[in-house]
Amino acid sequence: MVKYRKILVVINPEEERQIALERAVKVAELDEGAQLTLLLTIYDFSYEMTAMLSVDEREEMRHGVIAQRREWLDDILTPYRAKGLDCEIKVVWHNRPFECIIQEVLENRHDLVVKATHHHSFLQTFIFTPTDWHLLRKCPCPVLLVKEGHWQRGGNIIAAINCSSDDQEQKLLNERITEEGIAIAELLGSNLYLVNTYPGTPVNVAIELPEFDPNAYNDAIRKHHESLLLSHADKFGISHLWTRVAEGLPEEVLPDLADSLQATLMIMGCVGRTGLSAALLGNTAEHVVDRLACDMLILKPADYSSPVDRRRSQS
Repeated sequence: MVKYRKILVVINPEEERQIALERAVKVAELDEGAQLTLLLTIYDFSYEMTAMLSVDEREEMRHGVIAQRREWLDDILTPYRAKGLDCEIKVVWHNRPFECIIQEVLENRHDLVVKATHHHSFLQTFIFTPTDWHLLRKCPCPVLLVKEGHWQRGGNIIAAINCSSDDQEQKLLNERITEEGIAIAELLGSNLYLVNTYPGTPVNVAIELPEFDPNAYNDAIRKHHESLLLSHADKFGISHLWTRVAEGLPEEVLPDLADSLQATLMIMGCVGRTGLSAALLGNTAEHVVDRLACDMLILKPADYSSPVDRRRSQS
């Protein structure tokens, strides 16, 4: 497991309760010596469009807003600092939060980004790509998206892998997801489930070929995926009792499986597609995150390189 020594916490200025900070503190407690950096990105277009003010006056107003936000964060951190937690505050004026977050990761080599996430409606997701999605695609370090629940000792953790792919990068990512799951489960005293999904019988095939037996086909596909998953579990010494194979699309099956297992955390991989391939193919993690009730930890391939420029572009 990667030691999460430098944790970047994304602060939501619109929420009184900072659940990302609460979860980051929990992670830091599992790894003594961890350092937290609280990052708040703020931007108000009205300050840029105030024609009555000079450039210097607008700059002074921005500094005033930043100073107020720093005081607010200092108050939030008071009880944590009293317990000896190492915390740093950064308030940045930036009109693209996801870029600011990733630039901070690149510049200061953070090991983990922790951010609270909320449901995005279909319309919002379709028109505006949320910050969460940008982070899933482009952040080079692991991203922990947290919801309202709490981690608990003795709970259940899910490691969602793709055993059916012959791609070497995917196989290495499967190994990383599993290793991370084992390490976190040990730290939390939790049970780790290995989960794999497989597609159901194509409807058009069943209709067009009268002699086609969908039940036999489904049974064969399921056994194939079970064999792959059990082989992967054996490689890591995981009992077959802690494996699950489910039929259906990952974005539909995984949230339901997490609910049935009462999971507190799901670990997934994201290949980080961007551009046209992302628009056409999408990323499974993106489709799962909105329906998932528990926290989600997203891992990238080891050789992943973010498309975001490390230079901080503020406006």
